[in-house]
Amino acid sequence: MIVVHEIFVCKPGNASKLATLFKEVMADSPEFVNIMTDMTGDFNRVIMQSQYDNLSAYEDRFKKYIEDSEEVKKMKEKMQGYHDLYISGKREIFKVW
Repeated sequence: MIVVHEIFVCKPGNASKLATLFKEVMADSPEFVNIMTDMTGDFNRVIMQSQYDNLSAYEDRFKKYIEDSEEVKKMKEKMQGYHDLYISGKREIFKVW
């Protein structure tokens, strides 16, 4: 199994807004398991956790986001302006043993 963390460092006061937005937009995506905010460590972080059977499944899902399907159009519409909520981000991909 592969676990992916999409980590966003938000502008102060925006972590809960971004977490709420992600939770709403990703509600129908079975691979997204958790939306998390920090309790220790760096401040203002939102982590979107997803899991996949393997890297190929992750790549296939990523390809779907690039397509211009109705699902992706609706997601982009809901996510419009989310870039204004965060400063930086990164992705971490883990293999679960």
